[in-house]
Amino acid sequence: MRTMDAATLAEWAGGELQGDPQAQVGPDVVIDARKATEGSVFVAIPGERVDGHDFTGQAQAAGAAAVIGTRQTEAELAHVVVEESVAALSRLARQVVAREQQRGLVSLAVTGSSGKTSTKDLLAQLLEADGPTVSPVGSFNNEIGVPLTACSIDAETRYLVSEMGARGLGHVAWLCSLMAPSVSLVLNVGTAHLGEFGSREAIAQAKGEIIESLPADGWAVLNADDPLVAGMAPRTSARLAWWSRTNWSTQLGERPAGDLFVSASQVQVNALEQYGFVLEVERDGQQVSLPVQLQQLGSHQVSNALAAAAGAIAAGCSPEQVASSLSTATARSPWRMEMSVREDGAAVLNDAYNANPGSMLEAINTLGRIARARRDEDSSSRSFAVLGDMLELGDDADELHRELGRLAVRNRVDEVVAVGSFAERIVEGARQAGGSARVAERDEVAGSLTLGRADVVLVKASRGLALETVAAALLAGKSGVQR
Repeated sequence: MRTMDAATLAEWAGGELQGDPQAQVGPDVVIDARKATEGSVFVAIPGERVDGHDFTGQAQAAGAAAVIGTRQTEAELAHVVVEESVAALSRLARQVVAREQQRGLVSLAVTGSSGKTSTKDLLAQLLEADGPTVSPVGSFNNEIGVPLTACSIDAETRYLVSEMGARGLGHVAWLCSLMAPSVSLVLNVGTAHLGEFGSREAIAQAKGEIIESLPADGWAVLNADDPLVAGMAPRTSARLAWWSRTNWSTQLGERPAGDLFVSASQVQVNALEQYGFVLEVERDGQQVSLPVQLQQLGSHQVSNALAAAAGAIAAGCSPEQVASSLSTATARSPWRMEMSVREDGAAVLNDAYNANPGSMLEAINTLGRIARARRDEDSSSRSFAVLGDMLELGDDADELHRELGRLAVRNRVDEVVAVGSFAERIVEGARQAGGSARVAERDEVAGSLTLGRADVVLVKASRGLALETVAAALLAGKSGVQR
């Protein structure tokens, strides 16, 4: 945010100032005292394990000039005392965004059951080619992450990109009230968080809130291939932008009405699972076709790229610049389809950040294609899938985990190693399909695998299982004896 006086900070955060009203604070806003900088505002948030108020002295020592909290502390800083710290952070973010939108800031929001973070990272890189852009690293998509990211914008920021998760009805609408997006992207409606919502239709209702807040001159960027997403169109008066991997003219007939349509033709893949295609952009009766070669791995990245392209073009970027930037964009957030090759040749595909049925399907299919390419080059190549729980799936969890095992066997995975509460179900599915599978404790996985020079391992589970530790151990060579 821009530097301001403490009186304005108190007004915007909705609190009572205790300290010098003329004290200059900002530009940084932090919730971790270790990240405090000169002049920064430290938001003290009480937690289950630690209370941010206990670290105001550390924030002061690092240079902080003010603290937003629920009580006065011993730190010699300007204090803005509020009833609830997170709510105050939200109020501050709303004011920061509103001021910058008055001078032309464009706010974009992304939601979906899967692919949010990867698409957000792609979208940010496309926008950066056109102007200064603020976007969170990782999945900073909740009631703390979204406003904290918003407070990072300043007078020079042209684009703000927000990723929005949903834990219930009204959550996305609340986040939109902070960001006031003029371009909103809905990627898909899957089964992630099915246990919380009860049905995909309920998930669609929650995700669709992201387009209901759009102004009439805004853009709703929708997935034409997902019926539940396409069905959201009547919920907004904004202009419609569509993206699709499907050739509507030959496969689906008349495409949905809208002002912008982005699709892919001539899709190809190389041995590293990197996809290339021709980006097709149709707007105002004009069509342009541009080559794209993605750097990220996996078929799902084509969909992510099309969604990001549609969002960036709707925001004002040229199709030519978008195609060029897509071809140079890299993965920014960790543990998402990260392919690393050890010195001995063994490869580890680390997709351990999170998991749901849709992303598991893409990851295991990607593993299968990489393994086939490696076998073509070296007949000794084997593939392994270290799979952990997919959380919050509700009553269908057992069968969905069995399907993981069956899916791995269909992709000719040589061995499935299952971790977590649903490990037995994964193993059941794999053995039902005639494959080899076993249950293991997380910290024992790496040592139990014997990797050869051409082998490839996928590591994937929901965030709670922290399987990135398995990937790190494998990359460090902490596996069985080499053959």
